Amino acid sequence: MKTTKIKSGILAVLAVLTLSFSADAANKKPINTEKSTIAWVGKKVTGQHNGTINFKSGSVDLKAGKLVGGSFVVDMTTITVKDLEGDYKGKLEGHLNSDDFFGVTKHPEATFVITSVEGNSVKGDLTIKGHTEKKAFTLTKKGNTISGDIKIDRTKFDIRYGSKSFFDNLKDKAIDDEFELSVNIVF
Repeated sequence: MKTTKIKSGILAVLAVLTLSFSADAANKKPINTEKSTIAWVGKKVTGQHNGTINFKSGSVDLKAGKLVGGSFVVDMTTITVKDLEGDYKGKLEGHLNSDDFFGVTKHPEATFVITSVEGNSVKGDLTIKGHTEKKAFTLTKKGNTISGDIKIDRTKFDIRYGSKSFFDNLKDKAIDDEFELSVNIVF
């Protein structure tokens, strides 16, 4: 009888643990890569350029409907310039894909892994071009969408081309160290 109670107790604990892990797994939601978007803006002394880049995969972790974690993979080979056409568009896309910028042949993916969430403040590990940096920014969740604007200092990821922080006498050829992303994640 004592053995039966112990076995029943062990089974009860295992059942609770199984349900707990099942509930956690149910809170992981894959993102819809077709509907999720990333728009970018890069500025320079004489103007700016903009375009898009696509998510490859990702998921958000929710608890009681609130964002508590997640991870995302960006397909760096999908960098597209939207404000130019023809040869100029092709040249800039080629340059952004080159080792001067994102080196997509060697680094076809960028990732972001959320390490903590406090309210709308999200912190995580951002990896671009093989370099990982801690990054914090604000994201807003509304229904099944999470969105926000993010500024990233490209020089922290060994993207130094045209940076006045590293090169003198660039004058009107200087490119801002920060680029901007507007992220809209649908799950």
